[in-house]
Amino acid sequence: MQYNLNHIYDPDIPECMNDFLNYLGTIRGKSKNTMDGYKFDLIMFFKFLKLYKGKVPNDSEFDQIKINDIEDDFIRKIKLSDLFAFISFAENYRNNGSYARARKVATLKSFFKYLHGKAKIIDENPASELESPKINKRNPIYLTLDESKDLLNSIDGKYKERDYCIITLFLNCGLRLSELCGIDISRIKGDTLTVVGKGNKERTVYLNRACLKAIDNYLQVRNEDFDKIKDRDALFISKNHTRINKRSVELLVKKYIEKAKLDTEKYTPHKLRHTAATLMYKYGNVDIRSLQKILGHENVSTTQIYTHVDDEKLREAVKSNPLSDEYDD
Repeated sequence: MQYNLNHIYDPDIPECMNDFLNYLGTIRGKSKNTMDGYKFDLIMFFKFLKLYKGKVPNDSEFDQIKINDIEDDFIRKIKLSDLFAFISFAENYRNNGSYARARKVATLKSFFKYLHGKAKIIDENPASELESPKINKRNPIYLTLDESKDLLNSIDGKYKERDYCIITLFLNCGLRLSELCGIDISRIKGDTLTVVGKGNKERTVYLNRACLKAIDNYLQVRNEDFDKIKDRDALFISKNHTRINKRSVELLVKKYIEKAKLDTEKYTPHKLRHTAATLMYKYGNVDIRSLQKILGHENVSTTQIYTHVDDEKLREAVKSNPLSDEYDD
């Protein structure tokens, strides 16, 4: 019997950190991606603290600093000023932008809240007054309708049907990369698809004609090697007959972006999700609440970045003013 565990005990990290990650997975239902992000941040945090507090020589290789010897007494001495120092370190020495710093703040707040409220390891929570950095909202990067068509038209080769289906689902459904890789055939019912998104939350994705046609064409090719397929419920299969992984999808997207003569540095699978959302909002008369459900956003404020397309309507409105052509030489 195989067990699908979000967190396997790691002897290279402190005991309380293992307990925290297990709590996130079992009680809070956090996804493996989220837990991996928290683990990465906390490993960096504890390595920094050992260096910052002189527990290791100043010339120590940062990545080689061990943290599995950190005990509860060390943690009880952590102050708010130490947290500020770590955030400053992440910004100045690790070149973390506001989004990365905000995630580190969220990690620290969640970790120390657990240590205080659940594990009862600390009497006072030093992160209770820690504020998230201000994040400047940025308009999402997306493909235009014509660029999207160029991308689809660029797909060819041995895995054409599979790759075309992948790009089609990205551009039409606004799936996250992890959601797309995790699609099971058994979760496709008619024109609906059930995916598991952030926080292990399920949501229903509706498939339009382009998606249904692409899936049907791909399945015909996929099933020619049915006996070789190791994960038979996985929709997207790699050349090794296993479920396709995220890195493979990133590389194939990059290949076709380049083939379509688009900016490979600018467009990623996540930007294709932005494209789907923008096209739906711009051409489909989808209201922001509906778009929130389609994308699986927990808060509508996340979805509101797609209202940037209204700027084009405002520009056209100004241009249509009957006085727009009246000017003095």
